[in-house]
Amino acid sequence: MALTVGVDIGGTKIAAGVVDEEGRILERVKLATPKDSGQVAATIAEAVNTVRQNHEVEAVGLGAAGFVSADRATVLFAANMSWRNEPLRDRIADLVHLPVVVENDANVAAWGEARFGAGNGVDNVVMLTIGTGVGGGVIIDGRLLRGHFGIGAELGHYRVQPGGLLCGCGQHGCLEQYASGSALTRLVKAGAARNPEKAKLLLSLGDGTPEGIAGSHITLAAREGDPVALEGFAEVAVWIGQAMADMTAILDPGVFILGGGVSEAGEILAAPAREHYHTVAPATGQRPLAEVVTATLGPDAGIIGAADLARDR
Repeated sequence: MALTVGVDIGGTKIAAGVVDEEGRILERVKLATPKDSGQVAATIAEAVNTVRQNHEVEAVGLGAAGFVSADRATVLFAANMSWRNEPLRDRIADLVHLPVVVENDANVAAWGEARFGAGNGVDNVVMLTIGTGVGGGVIIDGRLLRGHFGIGAELGHYRVQPGGLLCGCGQHGCLEQYASGSALTRLVKAGAARNPEKAKLLLSLGDGTPEGIAGSHITLAAREGDPVALEGFAEVAVWIGQAMADMTAILDPGVFILGGGVSEAGEILAAPAREHYHTVAPATGQRPLAEVVTATLGPDAGIIGAADLARDR
């Protein structure tokens, strides 16, 4: 059975695993991401060499945040690593002496979920990763949609509100300014400041002030019925539902997968997002609509997806 290594390269950690053809992780390691971006390649190689010691592996797949070239070789731009036209494939291949492919981190997570997780058995899948920002991946007819230049499916950066909030990409009104974990925290802090009596439980989880509210507090409070936390989720869900409706008009997927840290709230987010999607989807009531589900692989999706994509060289 062919084994490959998948590596999920994050701003704080580098996670690697040996993965079989069934998507099972047989060996894994997690290392701290060096602060010096020039040392990241050596740490990636260390992680790969550590997990492969007891296994015969054929290739390595790397999931990196940023824009990846069409030939899956170069990270054109990665803000958290300060990479510009970084020849990551060749650097790692020289260090580990194995074939290497590079892919965007949201794409590899989407591929992992589509192949072995919540989208298994469906050929047309859209995954929205809802964390600090909004990322995503699109699988059409069983193939990852990468675009002409390799940097397609940046789902968090399509404009939903012309002239809206300033985004880190330089545009105004991107989806991630309204449907991300950052947006949820902003909304809930504002709600708690307006009506602290309604947010008593939420405030008690932090330092008693709106400024002390963290994302983890919001999910906990929502599970206990805190009205301000639930209102925040409901507003974010409206934007997600509208985004899914717009993507349905273009892509007609069979399933939407909600992943990322915010999706850990489960049906607290998925249920209102699904409801709004069913309300605003084009020709609703006259056509079949995609399922809306939450991701099942958790943080392993990146490792599993990157390893599986390494088989497609």
